[in-house]
Amino acid sequence: MIRTERVGFSVGQFRLEDVNLEIQAGEYFVLLGPPGSGKSVLLECLCGLNRVHHGRLLIGDRDVTDLEPRMRSVGYVPQDYALFPHWSVERNIACGLRARRASHDDIGRRTATVAEMLGIVHLLKRGIAGLSGGEKQRVALARALAIEPRVLLLDEPVSALDESMRERVCTELRQLQHELNITTIHVSHNLEEAFSVADRGAILQDGQFQQMGPLQELLRRPANEFVARFMRCQNIFTGRSVGPGPGGTTKVAVREAHFLVPGRWEGQVKFTVRPENIALMRADAVPENQLGVAIAMNHGRSVDLGAYVRVELLGPLPLVAHMPHRAFTSLKPNPQTDLLAVVHPESVHVLCEGRK
Repeated sequence: MIRTERVGFSVGQFRLEDVNLEIQAGEYFVLLGPPGSGKSVLLECLCGLNRVHHGRLLIGDRDVTDLEPRMRSVGYVPQDYALFPHWSVERNIACGLRARRASHDDIGRRTATVAEMLGIVHLLKRGIAGLSGGEKQRVALARALAIEPRVLLLDEPVSALDESMRERVCTELRQLQHELNITTIHVSHNLEEAFSVADRGAILQDGQFQQMGPLQELLRRPANEFVARFMRCQNIFTGRSVGPGPGGTTKVAVREAHFLVPGRWEGQVKFTVRPENIALMRADAVPENQLGVAIAMNHGRSVDLGAYVRVELLGPLPLVAHMPHRAFTSLKPNPQTDLLAVVHPESVHVLCEGRK
């Protein structure tokens, strides 16, 4: 287990302030957030490259706050890999073991073991300069694992790789973490990457956690507007309660449109509707007879994003919907097409600013 207790650190104008974090043994945890939010700074505090100004850092039941990096049993892969270009792959992998004064036999055994595990035995005698990005990433990971750490810290480990390689390496990282059962913290700003590896995650902004939990919870039940936008929900509205709706809902007006929000609310209500939860149909179609609202919209612009089509809608308020290709093709919209955007109460998530 990793635990931070009211950890604080500052550099220049940036501050980590009273950071509390608990990660279970064997968990794969992802730190998310925009550039400059403090993800790498926090990772460097955990591995000992930054000395915290206050608070405590614990790995298991051991307080490592004041320990040197080599005494923390932490394997660290920095974003640029920090490999020694004039050394061979073998010597790079072994450098952490040498710093810990491991015996010659231990160095040889552990280097061979991790090289075999990561499929880079054939690279051991080669220099760093001629390696591909994926090969360098494996060498840096091998170096971190060679010391048999209790915790593995990965700072943007696949950011230097192309898209196809990134997906494959994320799968391999997850498999490796399962096999070794090693507690792992993985820094990223990419949602697809995070979902492919994580058990849980947290979102940082300006050195403070905004929300922590399973990624599906961060996606479907964001704590605030920042989290909602980071998780790519473009439909964020502030409306006003205009009275109770059917089925234990509240009718909320946003401009000329009305939504049914689950629960009873009064006054101002801020809420989100994820794009994939908006159903589109032609205006002359008859919506199914079930609880929900249908808002008259016009088709504005569509963008094929591979896994889905992003549809921008114009009407009493702007909406963004995500549609499967087959459904979009069946709809056959054009810029003059009149549409209905159907939103059900279970697709609405209240953020804040309402009073029950």
